[in-house]
Amino acid sequence: MELKGITREWDSLKKDAAARAASAAPYVKEGKIVDAKDAVALLEAVIKPGDKVNIEGNNQKQADFLAKTLCQVDPGKVHDLHMVQSVLTLPEHLDVFEKGIAKKLDMSFSGPQAGRIAEFLKEGKLELGAIHTYLELYGRYFVDLTPRVALIAATKADRHGNLFTGFSTEDTPAIVEATKFRQGIVIAQVNEIVDELPRVDIPGDWVDYVIQSPKPFYIEPLFTRDPALITDAQVLKGMMAIKGIYGEYGIKSLNHGIGFDTAAIELLLPTYGEELGLKGKICTNFILNPHPSMIPAIESGWVESIHCFGGELGMDEYVAARSDIFFVGPDGSMRSNRAFSQTAGHYAIDMFIGGTLQIDPYGNSSTATANRVAGFGGAPNMGCDPKGRRHSSEAWLKCGEEYGVKEAMWGPVHRGKRLVVQLAETFREKLAPGFVEELDAFALAKNANLPIEPVMIYGDDLTHIITEEGIAYLHKCRNMEERTAAIRGIAGFTEVGMKADPKETLRLRDLGVIKTADDLGIDMSRANRSMLAAKNVHDLVVWSKGLYNPPAKFRNW
Repeated sequence: MELKGITREWDSLKKDAAARAASAAPYVKEGKIVDAKDAVALLEAVIKPGDKVNIEGNNQKQADFLAKTLCQVDPGKVHDLHMVQSVLTLPEHLDVFEKGIAKKLDMSFSGPQAGRIAEFLKEGKLELGAIHTYLELYGRYFVDLTPRVALIAATKADRHGNLFTGFSTEDTPAIVEATKFRQGIVIAQVNEIVDELPRVDIPGDWVDYVIQSPKPFYIEPLFTRDPALITDAQVLKGMMAIKGIYGEYGIKSLNHGIGFDTAAIELLLPTYGEELGLKGKICTNFILNPHPSMIPAIESGWVESIHCFGGELGMDEYVAARSDIFFVGPDGSMRSNRAFSQTAGHYAIDMFIGGTLQIDPYGNSSTATANRVAGFGGAPNMGCDPKGRRHSSEAWLKCGEEYGVKEAMWGPVHRGKRLVVQLAETFREKLAPGFVEELDAFALAKNANLPIEPVMIYGDDLTHIITEEGIAYLHKCRNMEERTAAIRGIAGFTEVGMKADPKETLRLRDLGVIKTADDLGIDMSRANRSMLAAKNVHDLVVWSKGLYNPPAKFRNW
């Protein structure tokens, strides 16, 4: 039999990588080390027009020196890049588009650059591929968005290119593995080059070049919340969450989203939670960054384990001293991993709870506004009902049993349901409504020419909404009319809430679909800051026995 195959090179990527390495050879000193002064020349040697490039930008750790360096290359030599990075935090992440160095972007979260991205889209300076969840983007690194060149950050390196990423590993393993095993180029900026590493987090044969940056990489204390700024309304919502959801369902494994709402819950566990007799029954296993507001709960014996997406500035000594709780290596420092934490958050926990900016009458929620392309990071991965889950737990099964359309949807099959909870205020700062008839995400999609609206959590995944008015147990609703009525019933004096039918709201309270603080037996007069286990950052330091070292901007004593 004659076989007719395609005549082609089967190692073109390998040959291309070798050619780029040859161009970079003049800038390499000892082993894999390149001087910071030669960084621009190195990038011009190894990056080609149209390449997919990743600059490591995480929630905390930033490859900031390499981001600045990329902005300095000659646009005549390096242009039309396709940036594939999870987080855009630094101005330089968008400066490359303004300079014509980059053209297209695929991302997950933008934070402080959200408004600027929207402007660039309107002005035609940036072409947006998609706004991804973290897991979605990591997955595409191994499919169709593999970086040709990855610019990453690590704490230390040796002369062979072995890297110690330490406390804030975050995205590094996912980026490096995808890049290197498609014959790509990996360049690491490090804080220092040493003879011996505490441990090897990334092996040297996965790294092509190491540059000691002029100053340590930037770390953003993204998950630190000062207890002094928690409001009485947030305390009330926290008390309702603990009694009406955590306690009712026996939630042991969970993720807390970022914000003051969840910080309030964390600080209520050693007080209100203890009062309810819930220690050991709820909140034992977390997928969570090392929130400083978790310190009192940890010290009070509530927590059994925490696996972290990344680190948090000032928490390294505390975490190292609590190795029974956190995932700490033989070297004594924590190992974080955003991809593994997102996977655990997707499949292994019973509840996701976090804040949002807007909710519509269908339960769709988003942090996007008309002029901000903020993205949503990992919330949709954890704030969904993962259809692939096959292990059961008490909370998961209980929520499934209460699912209002289970017979119609599932028939005789026994299934559970993830609890997905959104905390919202009926009116936020500057009287911006938390409930709207149409999400700003629709206007954003139109302004940014996006094919789909950037909804953070879809309404059909949402099981509960908590406002200062009460809790809506949406999963108990038997149809969309009941679901919409439940949302309107806790939406207060917003445009959504003003359309509530008082008789229908009362009927849903009788059915237990809506529960107010009174229905839950919560004394409203106690719902204030006096219930918090720590009233300020200094209290957290005291709880930690001096191990927590808060960033300077939080030291107000």
